[in-house]
Amino acid sequence: MTSTASGSSAPLPAGLPDPEAGARVVADDRAHLFHSWAAQGAVNPMPVAGGEGRHFWDYEGRRYLDFSSQFINLNIGHAHPKVVAAIKDQADRICMIASTFANDRRGEAARLIAEIAPGDLNRVFFTNGGAEANEHAVRMARIHTGRPKVLSAYRSYHGGTATAISLTGDPRRWANENSGSASGNVAHFFGPYLYRSHFHATTEAEECERALAHLEQVITFEGPSTIAAIVLETVVGTAGILVPPPGYLAGVRELCDRYGILYIADEVMSGFGRTGAWFAVDHWGVTPDLITFAKGVNSGYVPLGGVILSDAVHDTFRDVAYPGGLTYSGHPLACAAAVGTITAMREEGVNENAARVGAEVIGPGLREIAERHPSVGEVRGLGVFWAVELVRDRETREMLVPYAAGGELARPVDEVVAACKEGGMWPVYNYNRIHVVPPCTITDEEAREGLAILDQALYAADKYVG
Repeated sequence: MTSTASGSSAPLPAGLPDPEAGARVVADDRAHLFHSWAAQGAVNPMPVAGGEGRHFWDYEGRRYLDFSSQFINLNIGHAHPKVVAAIKDQADRICMIASTFANDRRGEAARLIAEIAPGDLNRVFFTNGGAEANEHAVRMARIHTGRPKVLSAYRSYHGGTATAISLTGDPRRWANENSGSASGNVAHFFGPYLYRSHFHATTEAEECERALAHLEQVITFEGPSTIAAIVLETVVGTAGILVPPPGYLAGVRELCDRYGILYIADEVMSGFGRTGAWFAVDHWGVTPDLITFAKGVNSGYVPLGGVILSDAVHDTFRDVAYPGGLTYSGHPLACAAAVGTITAMREEGVNENAARVGAEVIGPGLREIAERHPSVGEVRGLGVFWAVELVRDRETREMLVPYAAGGELARPVDEVVAACKEGGMWPVYNYNRIHVVPPCTITDEEAREGLAILDQALYAADKYVG
């Protein structure tokens, strides 16, 4: 048997290694595929032959512990047998039926999602992913309120479609604005981020109070009567895994109520177990007007996203047609995967596992790592949703690589990432941060294995300190 990079003794499927097959996969990719968020000449993808549980492997026979959950969406892990079986069962009965018909799995998926949503969020509009979910949530809010403007945070990512990229605060917005691809009518504000406070706060309470005062000031200057919604990632994902301080989300809810603004919670990344709860808002007992979701609802086995609507927003369209729809809204295979996923998560205690592993293994493990490495400025997170922020100087908090850096400027983090992969752990990173985001099903042993690999990899960052 071929030895594996991560040290796992699990056998590889028959027929591997097969480097020639891997070379053919890459050849087809480079000859015909156009990759997202990339300069096409710089793309050099690794061909993946398969995956199971918390691991995937290439055609060379190298096995990797998936600490990225792919696009932070594979919450239930690779090839979960109950979800695969649900898709196969649905495919045997009917693969496609238009959304104008009632379908058993479509209706069941909507019911299950509504049951776990907070408050009176009782209706589900299905999309194909998170960006479309945010597009439609904003459209619903604008029509419901009769107002055009939307507020969102600078440190955020809401998707790559026209409205969603306008909502996005991170640098991917810039080129889209330059090209005219963004839709506009969005204003941005600073959310809470105590480690790099914009408000000169020194405690979570100060950060919360001052961030809310800032948000109200933005509302005042933008004009409350013009603002349809505030769109907020409950726990900021790609832009930093920023956990809101106690009271912040309740404060946002109060501001929205005071000014007649809808509160849209973007739970595309943070929902369905990622934080150890069905939805991240559950940790703070807050009920938004709309929740957007995707990713973990079925771990991307078949593309699916959606918007969960409050009764009040739903009633806006009771007698007036909603001006939007998608050919594949509520696709039967995707909804069957969602039913299989939610059912398996309940039966196997997946949310509880994510919460426990985060509290007992990942959090303590990362804090121990931080003590050993001067390049670690802060670790933060909950559930299986953590960030390791890397710095050149702990006193000044200078970022290890600058904001929006690429090329040679990003080399220090690139070296950490390369060391993780060499050790058999596949990480995810964003500028000066390594994100620790394994599947919600990860075991204690696997979590410790991944953290040990990260621990060794961070010596590559330490040499840039001082």
